[in-house]
Amino acid sequence: MSQRIIRQLNADLIDQIAAGEVIERPASVLKELLENAIDAGARQVDVEAGGGGIRLLRIRDDGHGIPPEQIPLAMAPHATSKITSLDELERVSTLGFRGEALPSIASVSRLSIRSSTDGDGGWEATGPYRAGQQAAPCAHPRGTTVEMRDLFHNVPARRKFLRTEQTEFRHIDRMLRRTALSRFETGFRLSHDGRVVRDYPAATTQARRASRIADVVGDGFVEQAIEIDETRAGLRLWGWLGQPSIARSQADWQYMFVNGRAIRDKVVTHAIKQGFGDVLHHARQPAYVLFLEMDPAGVDVNAHPAKHEVRFRDQGKIHGFLSHVVSQALAGSAPSKPHHAEFSAPTAVTPAPTFALGGGQSGLRLGAGESRGLYDWAARPVSGGGVESPAAHPDTGELLAAPAGDALQGVPPMVPAGEASVPPLGFARAQLHGVYILAENADGLVCVDMHAAHERIVYETLKRQRDAGTVPSQPLLVPLDVSVSEREADLAEACESVLAQGGFELTRAGPTTVTVRRVPTVLADLDIASLLADLLGRMEQEAGAGRELERLSDERLGTLACHASVRANRQLSTAEMNALLRDMERTERSGQCNHGRPTWVQISLKELDRLFQRGR
Repeated sequence: MSQRIIRQLNADLIDQIAAGEVIERPASVLKELLENAIDAGARQVDVEAGGGGIRLLRIRDDGHGIPPEQIPLAMAPHATSKITSLDELERVSTLGFRGEALPSIASVSRLSIRSSTDGDGGWEATGPYRAGQQAAPCAHPRGTTVEMRDLFHNVPARRKFLRTEQTEFRHIDRMLRRTALSRFETGFRLSHDGRVVRDYPAATTQARRASRIADVVGDGFVEQAIEIDETRAGLRLWGWLGQPSIARSQADWQYMFVNGRAIRDKVVTHAIKQGFGDVLHHARQPAYVLFLEMDPAGVDVNAHPAKHEVRFRDQGKIHGFLSHVVSQALAGSAPSKPHHAEFSAPTAVTPAPTFALGGGQSGLRLGAGESRGLYDWAARPVSGGGVESPAAHPDTGELLAAPAGDALQGVPPMVPAGEASVPPLGFARAQLHGVYILAENADGLVCVDMHAAHERIVYETLKRQRDAGTVPSQPLLVPLDVSVSEREADLAEACESVLAQGGFELTRAGPTTVTVRRVPTVLADLDIASLLADLLGRMEQEAGAGRELERLSDERLGTLACHASVRANRQLSTAEMNALLRDMERTERSGQCNHGRPTWVQISLKELDRLFQRGR
């Protein structure tokens, strides 16, 4: 290769290189222009695409417009009205600020801008920027129209990387839908080749917001979402959190906005999934539409040319806040707490059951007396002196549903529809195949997986016992020397007091050796050497010793709870079934078992009527 001399690139080539950082496809152009429209205070944005956005992309807004003398300057490199100093750059509150989008678009397409500040007349200019260029008069209402034609017409190599028109339009559609979620107060309309595809009116009420979310994400999300709004330490998290029952196999129902900006961030994703904790199957992805509001100085939005990623200045604070809020929201969702005051536990009740940390299947440990103390109907005298045992099928031997009606001990003859005095999960009517409890509430039929539900109750009880004081631990018969890396040994020595609070007693025996003398009782039968090596490795990567010890303890307690819970084909009395339902209503996260499976489902009277074609 012959020697090349150093020289300055010409302006056109510089702009085309810059365009490669922010303009990948028509959807990239749309993102930049939508951000400009929103920053201009638009309350209605109309997008018209032609040929998948490759041939035409026109964005019209009703914002404050651009003065005529500034229209050509808007297409000049690094020209912007959004920042004027380094201090403003460090506290960016707008979506766009680099001043690169319009000149980059103009360098790879045919770009024109028409705008008016008062609606009495407009001005227009075409790209690319030329020194001394003047805007020409045109008819235009208040606001701005940016029109891009023939994307990459002058860069054939880049045009070859574009997909089909249908594919490119799908990306445009996805970009507009995401933006529509970020700004409820703004209306959006999308047309393709003359046909209106999306129309989102401004959503100024909660009902309209829910309707927009249903249009963008799906009806299934809205119906199974929890609304949250939490403010703490200068941070506010609000939005909609999908119940674990609608978790997805992929992360396509995850929308996160920081100060109105759609972002993808590993810290945020990890924190939210950690907040789901032990109510989500490890192979599933949570669903959410969440908005984080914070001081702009606490987040660097200049970390990526296309502004897809951000960098938090205090990642630990953000991670802890998000994880805590999500966890508490899921813990407080129905039926974790009774909906009616009359169903709260009385002052004198049977104490919560204590679970031994041992194996073996035992009784259900739900006091029938507690059920009678809480509900008046359970205290009524019952004729017949007992509960009839379920019968077996004469051919298969499978257990049939336990008998329902007045023959069941203490069950009311009927639950009126819509009755406010009925507890959320209703009253037990039958037990099906020794696996499911069938209950009647004000809305219809409730079906409960009794093993999964009891597993959650036992698990939460064990966690409360653990958190009430020091973690039970036991000494090793022979102290165990574990070989670790020097860095892990340093970490173990530095975190010795935290590890001791978690039930571990260990000392450093050498540069790469740690001696273990005591371990938590719930972890005693595991491979201690592998456990400690894994624990120290995770402590380096994650949130420290305390969080990792809690995670390990939770996993072990979950296993214990599974073994201690009532098994399938265990026949329960009606009082036991009702006591289980009441404990579910008082237990956090009782809607899912420890493995993320649902513990109960509701079938409404309307659904039952539809199944049996009633009212037709």
